[in-house]
Amino acid sequence: MFYVGVVPSRETKTGWQVIHFFKVSQNPSGRKILEELQRRVGCGYIRLNSKNDPTDRSLAFIVRDLPSLQNCILPLFEGKLIIKSDAFEKFKQVIELVSQKKHLTKEGMEKILNISYSMNTRKRRFSKEKIISAY
Repeated sequence: MFYVGVVPSRETKTGWQVIHFFKVSQNPSGRKILEELQRRVGCGYIRLNSKNDPTDRSLAFIVRDLPSLQNCILPLFEGKLIIKSDAFEKFKQVIELVSQKKHLTKEGMEKILNISYSMNTRKRRFSKEKIISAY
């Protein structure tokens, strides 16, 4: 899964932070698959998939840091036939915008929000307007 979101942050000037990550989940018997994926890409970590649900014992391989996403994950999928190619292309656009520091500008954040909201269609805690008003 390619994920992009914007969350409140006390550590940023605007009060908002762009988060991005790549995640693959498996049931506990698939741990070796996740370990092999981690070994092959050379980054990321494995943890319980859900911190909030004690009954969920599934595991997740996660890559969050920008350099690893740019240098390991994006090249892994670039030009490959993948099921969620639209999500991958949008994720790639956001990673490029963040790496160019565009998320620090109103225009850049608007682009990221539009991309993010088109990727992840769940109900939003914060409207685009509320986030943009901080810029």
